[in-house]
Amino acid sequence: MATLIDMPKLSDTMTVGTLVKWLKNEGDPVASGDMIAEVETDKATMEVECFDDGVLIRQYCGVGDEVAVGGAIAAVGEAGEEAPAAETNAPATATPESEPSPVAEAPTPAPAAPGPAPEVVPEPVVVTTSTTGSRIKASPLAKKIAAEKGIDLDTIHGSGPSGRIVKADVENAQASVATPAVAQAVSPEPVEPAATLKAMEIPVSNMRKSIGKALVASKTQAPHFYLQIEVNGAPLAALRKELNSKLASLPPEHGGTKFSVNDLTLKAAAEAVCRVPAINRSWEGETIQQHPNVHLAFGVAIEDGLVTPVIRSAETKGLREIGAEAKALIKKARGKKLTPNEMSGSTLTVTNLGMFGISDFYGIINPNNAAILSIGATIKKPVVNENDEIVIGQVMKIGLSGDHRTIDGAVGAQYLQALKEILESPAIMLV
Repeated sequence: MATLIDMPKLSDTMTVGTLVKWLKNEGDPVASGDMIAEVETDKATMEVECFDDGVLIRQYCGVGDEVAVGGAIAAVGEAGEEAPAAETNAPATATPESEPSPVAEAPTPAPAAPGPAPEVVPEPVVVTTSTTGSRIKASPLAKKIAAEKGIDLDTIHGSGPSGRIVKADVENAQASVATPAVAQAVSPEPVEPAATLKAMEIPVSNMRKSIGKALVASKTQAPHFYLQIEVNGAPLAALRKELNSKLASLPPEHGGTKFSVNDLTLKAAAEAVCRVPAINRSWEGETIQQHPNVHLAFGVAIEDGLVTPVIRSAETKGLREIGAEAKALIKKARGKKLTPNEMSGSTLTVTNLGMFGISDFYGIINPNNAAILSIGATIKKPVVNENDEIVIGQVMKIGLSGDHRTIDGAVGAQYLQALKEILESPAIMLV
């Protein structure tokens, strides 16, 4: 008997997921533990696991479709078995013409799973405005594909009901819109760059919606205050150079590794909490929670936005362990493999834009942390040394955004002082 695979709840705040990629096609054999699809949640793009053996006999949704948590996305059964009817529980959105929002276009069944032809119903319609001011009716999936390919919906004739543009119309238009672009590139007529630009709307992903919602809440509910301190970055740079010169050439089985500035600042941030534990608190409404362990989050930029994986109990881990764990989490983040548990429960966050040449900035606090550290680039600039001489120094600026409900400026200042002492005498992190 066929088994339905539902849209799983992959985070505490998730209500819907967007199907972004099928990893298995209809008719493919599947086994328990296989990943069958990639789903975009409000936090990241994650894979959906199959828990049965058999054949994927039906896909109930297409790429770009939103499905509510608990709604069916696929059915697994025996080859030739008829797929059961199922509800995707797709969120209903009324069109401007007050038409009912239909279910997305049903996928064509694979030859390995024969059965009655599925009823093809129109894709949901979205009305947008063209570059000429006229109204265009297009399905969300068609609109998404057009935005990704840079195709002007103005140039497409819709084949759907009432002339609405569907997925097939956009896909068929790709070849035709590519030809004029090539011809224009070799045209002897000079073309102003601005003339080739097209206004377009970029669909907001679930991740960007989640980022927007969380950070607006943080910025409006948590009264931010800001502090900054300058650190002599030369000792840290010297330690990193020495460690990497000895370790980078060794094979991993002999202790070989390579440390980044981010590895060193993460370790220093955790060490500084041991000196000023009051920074490791969170606002809980009626109480302030003092955390015994430093669950250290750090920002990782990915294509869809920003994720903050967490190193648990960072204060108990050495530099090598923190570096290895950070690299593993970064790799998982960029491969869209992070689990909800790996992105939740932080007590302090570090964000680093130094690799982009940004010298100083202030992050928005990660709810419900008391603070977020902002690490800037190490910049060579004139400084006055202990002999009152002007010399070339290596200056790193570190910003702190604090939640004034949880901590005061004095706590933030004490923490930055402790962090400065550690970074300027970084060998103590190795003891």
